[in-house]
Amino acid sequence: MSMGRFVNSMDPTSGLEVIRDWNGVAQVVLRSPKGASARVSLCGGQVVSWRNDRGEELLFTSSKSVVFDVQATFKPPNAMRGGIQMCFPQFGYSGTLERHGFARNRIWSLDDEQPPLNHNDNGSKVSVDLILKPSEDDLKCWPHCFEFRLRASLSKDGDLSLISRIRNVNGKPFSFSFAYHTYLSVSDISEVRIEGLETLDYLDNLSHKERFTEQGDAITFESEVDRVYVSSPNVVAVIDHEKKHSFVIRKEGLPDVVVWNPWEKKSKTMVDLGDEEYKQMLCVDAAAVERAISLRPGEEWTGKLELSAVLSTNCSDHLDHPVSI
Repeated sequence: MSMGRFVNSMDPTSGLEVIRDWNGVAQVVLRSPKGASARVSLCGGQVVSWRNDRGEELLFTSSKSVVFDVQATFKPPNAMRGGIQMCFPQFGYSGTLERHGFARNRIWSLDDEQPPLNHNDNGSKVSVDLILKPSEDDLKCWPHCFEFRLRASLSKDGDLSLISRIRNVNGKPFSFSFAYHTYLSVSDISEVRIEGLETLDYLDNLSHKERFTEQGDAITFESEVDRVYVSSPNVVAVIDHEKKHSFVIRKEGLPDVVVWNPWEKKSKTMVDLGDEEYKQMLCVDAAAVERAISLRPGEEWTGKLELSAVLSTNCSDHLDHPVSI
């Protein structure tokens, strides 16, 4: 799909607007009737903003993120640090590809086989459908043909949902790992806790992926954390005491939860993160990391994520709520 099809436009009846970022890459803005919004970039299919109905930004984005000018360099852009990144077909450095795979560093297209910008669920959600197919260069480093379809939706209450469908259109099976690399904005990392991962086993990336069992009643933070919680429940809560709200994370098809904060020492080595910005961010990723997902020719995998921001006093009601994405 030609990038020339995009112009700055808005349909006031749809809750959708197409704009361009400073590199000329299209972004789709989704707006709910109550005033919540989200922005999805065609650069990486990355969700770069999610705001509640009071205009408060709920996703963290580093003030030092670098986004390369696509037209000036003629190279794939880098995902900016923050938002929600699509990590496929690799998470981290677990394989031979670039860190977190190439999907987050490619230009996506609106999905021609779906209504490009549409309402669904009887008007209760506003959505956009994107698609990524491998380029010739991608096939040289990862020789598997796929179609990656992403639907991003915003509900009338401001909940953000992402549905990824990855189909094997290859003549042979392939395997991959996946994560919604999600940077949540928090008031102070030392005042945040995660509930729903108690007693689970996790792989500690700071100890060569050694396996441990979570001993605490909740996960709190006082140093660097980089863990993969395996066989996790489908609902997890991130409670921010100072902001007095919680993030409720619901997922399907994604057995793992990655928890990461670089803390002070590592932050100072990261060129695209401010020295003190680790205090305002927490990554909690719905993922499939421990065991690769395998698809035979013609098979399709689906992974779903829903994010809600609720009052902390109501958080316990959501932990037992089924996924309804």
